[in-house]
Amino acid sequence: MSDLFFSHWLERVPSGQLALCLAALCFGPVAIAQNTVQVPVLAVQMKAIGNGFELDGVVQPVKQSTVSAQATGRLVSLAVKAGDKVHAGQLLATIDDSETQTGVQRGQAQVAQAQAELRNAQANFDRTRDLLRQGFVSSAAMDTADAQLKSAMAARDQGSAAARQASLSQGFTRVAAPFEGWVLQTLVEAGELAVPGKPLLTLYAPLPLRAVVQVPVSRSNQVHASGLIEVQVPAADGSEPWIRPTLASHVPSADPVSQTIEWRLELPTQAAKGLLPGQQLRVRFAAGEKQRLVIPAAAVLRRGELTAVYVASNKGFVLKAVRLGADHGSQGFEVLAGLQASDRVALDPVKAGLNGAQPAATAPAQ
Repeated sequence: MSDLFFSHWLERVPSGQLALCLAALCFGPVAIAQNTVQVPVLAVQMKAIGNGFELDGVVQPVKQSTVSAQATGRLVSLAVKAGDKVHAGQLLATIDDSETQTGVQRGQAQVAQAQAELRNAQANFDRTRDLLRQGFVSSAAMDTADAQLKSAMAARDQGSAAARQASLSQGFTRVAAPFEGWVLQTLVEAGELAVPGKPLLTLYAPLPLRAVVQVPVSRSNQVHASGLIEVQVPAADGSEPWIRPTLASHVPSADPVSQTIEWRLELPTQAAKGLLPGQQLRVRFAAGEKQRLVIPAAAVLRRGELTAVYVASNKGFVLKAVRLGADHGSQGFEVLAGLQASDRVALDPVKAGLNGAQPAATAPAQ
C-alpha cells in the first residue's frame, strides 16, 4: 500500500472505526475479542404490584356560580374582568334602567290613586252607615258602600304589589356578587343586550377545591371495590405526594356519549391552596395487590410502534417484542405478553444491540 493511498484511506475512515481497524491490522482477531461489549442483565420475576389504575383528573371549585341577568336592557357597564377578586355584594355590572324607572313611577302613581279612592270609599262608607242608623237610606245602599270600600282596599293592595315589583325590577339592573371569590371569566361586553337568564360572568370561591375524574363504565365495578383512592397533588417544595380526598362521591348516571361516570374527590384545604381551577392531576384507584411480571423501564426499547426487549441467550441477545401494561413508576412496567419468568433482559438495550454483545453477570432483582 503506497503512502498516498494510505493517507487517502485514513481520511475516509470514520474516527469511531479507525481505532478498531488499526487494531485489526496490527494485532489481528485477539484485539477485537478484547473489545467485546458486556451488558448487564436482570432476571424477570413475578412481583406484587398494586391492583388498580390511574386516570387524569381536573381541579374544579366546589363553589362556582354563573351570574345571569334578571332584567332586560342594554348592559351599561361591566365593572370587573377575569381574574379580579370580588366581595359579597360588590357591584359587578349595570343594566340600563330606563324601562324599570318608568315602571317604578307607574307603580307609585297607582298606589297614590288607590289610596285616594280608598279614602273616598271609606268616607262614603262611614256616611252611609250614619244615614242607615237614622233611617234615611236602605240596607242596599249600605251594602253598596261596603262593596266599594272593599274594592278600594283591594286596589290599594294591588297598587302596592305593583310598586314593590317595579322596585324589585329596578334592583335587578344592578348585578351584585353573590359571594366572595374570583372572576373566572366574563361572558359579555358593555353595550350588549341583557335579557333575563343571559349569563354575564362566572365566579368561583378559591376554597374548597375538588378533583373531578371521568371513569370508564367498564371500570366502575373496580372503582367501587377500590380500597384506596389517592390524588397526586404538587407541593410547595416541588414534590408530588399522593393524598387521600376528604370525600369521594360520583354522579349516579353515565355520560351517553363518552360512557364515563364522573367522580368528585374533595381535596384537603392545606393541599388545595396551591392549586388552580382547570389544573390537571393524577388520580389513583387501588384495590389490593396482584402478582405480575415486571421489568424496569431501562430495559424497554421503543422504535416507532415496536416495543421490545433484548433477552439473553447462549449466543448473545435476541430481540423480543413485548406487550406492556401499566407503568408502576419505580417498580417498572407490567408485562402482559412476550416474556417468561425465566428470561433475562438486558438493562441497556442500546449496547445489547451491538454486534458481539454478551450478557454480563445477572443483576440482583430490584
